Amino acid sequence: MKSRVASFLLLASTLPLTGCSFLLSSATGKMTDNLSAAVLGQDDPATVRDGAPAYLIALDGLIEGSPRSESLLLAGAKLYGSYAGAFVDDPERASRLTLRARRYGERALCERDRALCEATGGSYDDFAALLTDTNTKDLPALYGLGSAWASWVQANSGDWNAIADLPKLQALMERVVALDDTYDDGSAHLYLGVLYTLRPASLGGKPEQGRQHFERAIEISRGQNLMAKVLFASQYARLVFDRPLHDRLLGEVIEADPHARGFTLSNVLAQGEATLLLADGDDYF
Repeated sequence: MKSRVASFLLLASTLPLTGCSFLLSSATGKMTDNLSAAVLGQDDPATVRDGAPAYLIALDGLIEGSPRSESLLLAGAKLYGSYAGAFVDDPERASRLTLRARRYGERALCERDRALCEATGGSYDDFAALLTDTNTKDLPALYGLGSAWASWVQANSGDWNAIADLPKLQALMERVVALDDTYDDGSAHLYLGVLYTLRPASLGGKPEQGRQHFERAIEISRGQNLMAKVLFASQYARLVFDRPLHDRLLGEVIEADPHARGFTLSNVLAQGEATLLLADGDDYF
């Protein structure tokens, strides 16, 4: 996965805790929904960086009180993964936090589908076969685990055991797209775009399929998800040495108004990354 950029794909669905089996009061549920909106609408990433740890600990406490709540487990998986990827520079700490994210995601899937959950540690063929039996009701658990799993792979990119998980991760995101490619504003397309552009075509990559996924994600979000354009530029345009596309995409990101419902925080981060990538263009190309 591409540095800390890809981690903020998680933020758009990090915090929805209402409707879980744990009987949260309506007041608590409303507060949580409002907190989610506030985080996603924040245009100062440092505020989120400094404030998120308190919410992580609060989520841990809620999970301790309701350890089988799928919704709480998924919220923990997503927030731990996105926080570690976006704000944690220390590799050991990032590995530790993303492992917690992955474990929460696995526990959530186990509550939904025990056989599929156990297959995550088995062969690819068994895992892929069980994926075909999932349906749209399974989407939160599938995507929740997939995004947490991706954050763990990213944090452990030097570990061949983590790299070996990529085919299963790809199959998982492909299943999400097959069930509903607009789920979470098409974020699964971005993960697939990154996965298909990890290598050039000469080494087995599929950059043109990656391009299709990036373009579909931009279409689904109606261009409001600026991170999609950053990933399109950094993963695809750089891989195929298409500087005009690279510079156009990044220029559009920098010039855009970052304020968009559900995307403001990730858009501000995307603009910062776009500025760095554009400045580095002469050295890369």
